[in-house]
Amino acid sequence: MIEKHVPILGFCAWSGTGKTTLLRALLPLLVARGMRVAVVKHAHHKFDIDHPGKDSYALRKAGASQMLISSRRRMALMTEFERGRDEPRLSELLDRLDLQRADLILVEGFKHEHYPKIELHRPSLNKPLLFPDDPDVIAFASDAPIPESGTHLPGLDLNDPGQIADFIIGKIAGNADAPGFGRS
Repeated sequence: MIEKHVPILGFCAWSGTGKTTLLRALLPLLVARGMRVAVVKHAHHKFDIDHPGKDSYALRKAGASQMLISSRRRMALMTEFERGRDEPRLSELLDRLDLQRADLILVEGFKHEHYPKIELHRPSLNKPLLFPDDPDVIAFASDAPIPESGTHLPGLDLNDPGQIADFIIGKIAGNADAPGFGRS
């Protein structure tokens, strides 16, 4: 189990379930409650945070293996890796965060790694449930009734970000030493 001195909570689901949509709704709710939230997101494909025509993009494309761009308001580090590199592990990415500036780390993806997660599920997508085979799932959020067979997890409404924010805050504030909620 990945543990840091800052609580870690992930959202795992099949593609198209709405992980990013939920995070976009949750972040302002958590920030309004005074939380400083860091986010780590897994991408399955090439991506750019900068765009053609920008200096940082041109310098990276020209051969910079690392491109750090910074201003008084923001900083981003792009690192180019050799072909054939394995997918980065979540722990490797967490080590790059400034944990002094975070009260909570939310993770999107990395569903096969060991850290506390809320599974998101939409039965209309006809995808299998993850939690029966993943002991790190601590809650289940769905847009339909949760299956009764073997479900011992707290159930949440996937379409109610306020309820999910309450659950997260409750786990952090009310029961900081709860098993399965990554702290060291």
